Amino acid sequence: MLYLADFSVMNPSFGLLFWTSIIFILVWLVIGRFFKSIKNALKDRETDIQSALDQAKLAREEMAQLKSEHDVLLKKAREERLKIIADAEAAREQIVEEAKAKADQSSRQMIEAAKVEIENRRKELEVELFNELGQLSVHLAEQLIGRELENKHEDFIQSKVTELKNTDLAQLN
Repeated sequence: MLYLADFSVMNPSFGLLFWTSIIFILVWLVIGRFFKSIKNALKDRETDIQSALDQAKLAREEMAQLKSEHDVLLKKAREERLKIIADAEAAREQIVEEAKAKADQSSRQMIEAAKVEIENRRKELEVELFNELGQLSVHLAEQLIGRELENKHEDFIQSKVTELKNTDLAQLN
């Protein structure tokens, strides 16, 4: 027991260091030779970790590539959308222009038809007026000839003129 009293961890003796080192090296060799599976498992684990890191790096690169492809597709989709909108706007403008042209053409046709109708009606009225004037002239000529045969043509003309004035005024009213 007295030997244990001299023992100090802070000041080890040479023998203690020697035997501790020998025992450590022997344990190390025994464990190293007999337990190679631990060493292989550690190497396998290291390989797995490295392959996982490589796969993660590849996945990261693929994601970056997919992101760039996605950005390109998104840009193309935006351009296509703008093109479709522009085409639709152009089609709308064309349809509006066609509708305006059709409306103008239709209104011109209606105006022309109205002008033709007015002209036809005016001609009908002129023909009717000429017919009435002709009939009136023939009637007056008949009566004038009849009165001249009777030698009272001046009185007759005066009476017919006043009669004609009265009928014109009556017709105007």
